Amino acid sequence: MAFTFSAGSLVKARGREWVVLPESEPDLLVLRPLGGSDDDIAAVLPFEPVEEARFAPPEPSDLGDQRAAGLLRTALRVGFRSGAGPFRSLAGIAVEPRAYQLVPLLMALRQKTVRMLISDDVGIGKTIEAGLIASEMLAQGEATGLAVLCSPALAEQWQQELRSKFGIDAELVLASTVSRLERGLDLGQSLFDKYPNVIVSTDFIKSPRHRDDFVRHCPDLVIVDEAHTCVAADDTSASAQSQLRYELLRRVAEEAERHLLLVTATPHSGKESAFRNLLGLVKPELAQVNLESETGRKLLAQHFVARKRADVRQYLTKEDGLADDSLAERTAFPSDRFFKDETYKLSPEYRALLDDAIEYASERVEEAGGQGRREARIAWWSAIALLRSLVSSPAAAAQTLTTRSAAAIAASAEEADKLGAPLNSDAADSDALEGMDVAPGAETDEGVVKSRLAELADLAGQLKGPEKDLKLKALIKHLKALLADGYNPIVFCRYIPTAKYLAEQLANDPETKKRGPLGAKTVVKAVTGELSPQQRIERIEELATEAGEDAAARRVLIATDCLSEGVNLQHYFDAVVHYDLAWNPTRHDQREGRVDRYGQRRDEVRVITLYGDDNGIDGKVLEVLIKKHRQIKKDLGISVSVPDELSTGVTDAIVEWLLMRGRENEDALFSADAFKVGKEKLESDWNSAAERERQSRSRFAQRSIHPEEVAREVASIREALGGTGEIRTFVRESLGALSGVLRGDADAGDFTAQVGGTPAGLRDALAPVVGAEVIDKDREIPFRGDPAVARGEAALVRTDPVVGALASHVLNAALDTQAEGARPARRCGVITTDAVSTRTTLLLVRYRFHLTLPSRSGERQLVAEDARLLAFEGAPKNGVWLAPEQAAVLLEATASENTDPHFGERTMTRILGQLPDVGDYLETHGDELAVELNAAHRRVRAASGEIVRGLSVTAQKPADILGAYVYLPAAAAAVPVGVSA
Repeated sequence: MAFTFSAGSLVKARGREWVVLPESEPDLLVLRPLGGSDDDIAAVLPFEPVEEARFAPPEPSDLGDQRAAGLLRTALRVGFRSGAGPFRSLAGIAVEPRAYQLVPLLMALRQKTVRMLISDDVGIGKTIEAGLIASEMLAQGEATGLAVLCSPALAEQWQQELRSKFGIDAELVLASTVSRLERGLDLGQSLFDKYPNVIVSTDFIKSPRHRDDFVRHCPDLVIVDEAHTCVAADDTSASAQSQLRYELLRRVAEEAERHLLLVTATPHSGKESAFRNLLGLVKPELAQVNLESETGRKLLAQHFVARKRADVRQYLTKEDGLADDSLAERTAFPSDRFFKDETYKLSPEYRALLDDAIEYASERVEEAGGQGRREARIAWWSAIALLRSLVSSPAAAAQTLTTRSAAAIAASAEEADKLGAPLNSDAADSDALEGMDVAPGAETDEGVVKSRLAELADLAGQLKGPEKDLKLKALIKHLKALLADGYNPIVFCRYIPTAKYLAEQLANDPETKKRGPLGAKTVVKAVTGELSPQQRIERIEELATEAGEDAAARRVLIATDCLSEGVNLQHYFDAVVHYDLAWNPTRHDQREGRVDRYGQRRDEVRVITLYGDDNGIDGKVLEVLIKKHRQIKKDLGISVSVPDELSTGVTDAIVEWLLMRGRENEDALFSADAFKVGKEKLESDWNSAAERERQSRSRFAQRSIHPEEVAREVASIREALGGTGEIRTFVRESLGALSGVLRGDADAGDFTAQVGGTPAGLRDALAPVVGAEVIDKDREIPFRGDPAVARGEAALVRTDPVVGALASHVLNAALDTQAEGARPARRCGVITTDAVSTRTTLLLVRYRFHLTLPSRSGERQLVAEDARLLAFEGAPKNGVWLAPEQAAVLLEATASENTDPHFGERTMTRILGQLPDVGDYLETHGDELAVELNAAHRRVRAASGEIVRGLSVTAQKPADILGAYVYLPAAAAAVPVGVSA
């Protein structure tokens, strides 16, 4: 028997209710659960029983109070996963974007083939912005697959972000996973055909062997993270790695129909030509167009967005050209970083060891200089390794002194530089972070030299502990001060042995009952490159769990630079200590950016930089590089990278001076000719880069989308899906009615809730979300107004899983009059109030719409939902209909006196019996909504006629009346039963 149900119809099958989807055939129904997502779609064959489903009319005896209508509306809207508005994905994703994060999405929707360079400042949310575009394009059918190209260290974080926030499951394609994935392929099948959504290691896929297959089968949407690492300036010799990355992207970008999103906070990297090469990947003509001309700027504005925090800290205000601040959004970035440079001096024993090491290194460099260029470069890199590790810690020094130099096996001077530079310099290239925190080797020979290094290693091993390692002693002092002020710091080190040494010296040891110097309630753990990216996240979670919720407990994380990119730590930490100075100041900014970003609750992030006053290196690096970088960032509001070759030139001059003249003459370094030339060149080029960045931020400010356009869409989204204020009211009133215990400022601020006394059904629904232990032990669940919440907290937004579980429970209880326990929302109610002067009826109506959305892959037929409040005064047959904003105001009406239950039931019975008289109005209103939705879809795609050709929206009839609520003026409650009011 063939099915006869039309798309959009409600049917009942398998014990639940479903919406019939357009993909259905006469012999196959394709169904989505009512209120469910596309992940829950099922197919039903003709032999299964299917019947038409309609909502049973509200029961007049099941009356709710003054809150019933608002709670039911919110519970219904929270459950929507297929909104009818122009943003198809927003109803179904698990993140509530800030208004400013919608700007790149609006820009993308105006392009037939999306090509964008997203260069917002660190911590603003570029991953969210790219994810919004990707999820929307996949939902609309404009893209059928997604590839994210990123560093292997960031791959698992991208996978987690896409899955948890956007519902996109993507396979990891890394050197460590590709063999397993390829074993599951059919003969001749490409990995990228089998898995439509992938997260790919850029460095793995860039090799010609893998690149060609990827380019042939590449998905039609590609996101490139840290895109600046894939291009180089024309006047510098790009590394072989950078050239391979650029060739990969050039070939990906050659396909004119491929969507491409380039993401980076540093598009310039100090060089204008590098910026041009990056733009050329977005759109070839941008590489050559005159960006000083109006035509050039307009072309760039369609594809480039770059904003500082100051640009978005307050958004959609009157200062942005809006009429009022009703939609104003204030994003709580930390207002500033508090910098403090703290010095320490070497102990006599440590100073003697350093002097011996400098003398040894100087001898080796001088001796090797006469043996040939290869030997000279090997000795040079060994000397730098020795000096840097000694300045770092006794543990790093001991390991370096007993480890063979990576450069020692080089066959040429060039190879020695290639092997030695990555381990001894601090390039800003994030792809170079993996594996770069190992202690470098200094040993290059056998015999007497090896014996001397072993002696130095023994001496270094004897210097462990705060008594002789005064750098460690200074760290303990500053950590105690931070902890006393309530801060939870991250201590960044250069080398793995240093991080492990600090953790050993600082942590409490329960087994030996050794108490560390930071107090019994301070938990210390180390994260280094020895751990995989996933293990690093697990270690941080362990630290947070072990510290617990005790207000007196503190967390201290010791980390190498394996955490200076990618992993966001703002929820657990709020201060940074630079234990080892990086020789490229961009690395300091990367470290600080892990905690100084959106979601950080501290208004002031503290940064302490430890430097040696008398080790011959730190003071110069701090003065010439670190402080200069800070000043530029303070002046511009953003970080400007110093070219790697210039910072290396300065640090080389410092090391060379130290080897030639020792520590005693270090003050004369600043007047030395070679150093002055290098320093002046650095400052000149750096200042030029900063000025170019300042001008570009001004010239190329995001102007293609006006704040008024964003405001219009934000208002539309909030109208359809609800805003923060509505969700706060819903959570507060629902949990209160369900016997939850609320503490804190539930009306305006953050608050907590215990749900141990709520119905079992709600507790069961919350357990998978917050953890069974939280429910079993009736622990408090923190609710935050800020959407950026830490693990174990709930955000007061519709997409939060805790809010979703609560809404589902409230909605199900409202629809089931036999449900056990409290039922905060009801489908009808009679309220006596001073808010009306004549009898007014409020209806909660659900509409379903058929959408025809054109896309490059053909037309897509979709069914979407919307809920509206409609109200009329008087009798249904000739009622006076109110404006939508007047209907919404009724939700705020409060009862001025009790309504007699019998009178209320009689009134409700009479109104429900007359509701068929409003059917024509509801249908007409549905048609009007369809016209408005059609216009909204066309508006956000206004730049291309091809994108909107064939677009249509029609309303499914009849609409469903989910709730009916009668508001009576106070005098009406006294009217005898049976008399018309």
